[in-house]
Amino acid sequence: MNRRTSYKLRQLGIIMVVWLIIGFIIPFYDRLALITTNAVTPVPRYTMLEAIIINMGAAFTGALLGGSFLVFYVNVRFRDKSYGYTILAVAGAFLVVIAIVNILLRLFNIPSEWTRIAKNCLVWGIIVTVTQLFLQINNKFGQGVFWNIIRGKYNTPREEERIFMFLDLNSSTTIAEQLGDKKYHAFLKDIFTDITNPILDNKGEIYQYVGDEVIVAWKYGEGIQNSKCVQCFFDIKFHLQQLNNKYLQQYGVIPSFKAGIHCGKVVAGEVGIIKRDITYSGDVLNTTSRIQDMCKEFNEEVIVSGDLAASLRLAGNFAAQTLGSIKLKGKQKEMLLIALKSMTGNNGDISLT
Repeated sequence: MNRRTSYKLRQLGIIMVVWLIIGFIIPFYDRLALITTNAVTPVPRYTMLEAIIINMGAAFTGALLGGSFLVFYVNVRFRDKSYGYTILAVAGAFLVVIAIVNILLRLFNIPSEWTRIAKNCLVWGIIVTVTQLFLQINNKFGQGVFWNIIRGKYNTPREEERIFMFLDLNSSTTIAEQLGDKKYHAFLKDIFTDITNPILDNKGEIYQYVGDEVIVAWKYGEGIQNSKCVQCFFDIKFHLQQLNNKYLQQYGVIPSFKAGIHCGKVVAGEVGIIKRDITYSGDVLNTTSRIQDMCKEFNEEVIVSGDLAASLRLAGNFAAQTLGSIKLKGKQKEMLLIALKSMTGNNGDISLT
């Protein structure tokens, strides 16, 4: 199972748990409303146990089907649509479904009232809308970032060992002049969309988009495992090669990247008041950017630091060429740099053991 599917299944699991809890609470709210209004039992067969079973059953079915619809369809097929569009579309669709379910319950003589049908439509319509909103917000912040902000994981800055890859589009200035501003923006949007899956499959986190550059981060252990931080670059390259016809037809340009990869300790912390975000600070990021700059000077597509290369399993998978100890711009000490190439014919999609 790839990381994308695993992440979506976790999202679906969270939706199911939350909706089941709501389905359990609703009957108690209904009972409380009856007591506080001195109302009589709405139907002769109404019992608390029956109400809990019906509501939790409906919540489970709705979460399984509706949650899957949100996670695996809406947020994949409609990811180019506005947040408002998807929320309104999903809310409207689910209101219709919920109304049909309640009508079927009544036809099968399962205890229900029209007022309760209307109430259920309203309540679950709001729940579905809020669920979709949170899914959109989570996608906006990036995997796990929104949850980390909610639970305050980085309220107090903490030191972490991270690997960073600065991924830069080749000939970006020339391409921008050729395409024009509007079409160039669409070009970048397509590229950033297409490289997302290879990044996620290699356990990378998209940290930032900076113009035509993408900064990818890994937890140290995950990036080192099977050299995923390096494999990610060649998987991106291979995936874009498969889309050559698409880019030639739409833009007349085939995108390619160069990358610098480095590791070290950074301080991760939450910043901002009106717009909150989790940022990394430390010399590692500046050094990685400088390493990426050396790709053009040495005419290499990916360069890693000697410190990182020492921890990777390169033999048999990548051809390594030592570039020597280089004094990077703005640095006092020299750093060993190593250029890497894939040893497979397609420059990507290799299996590491």
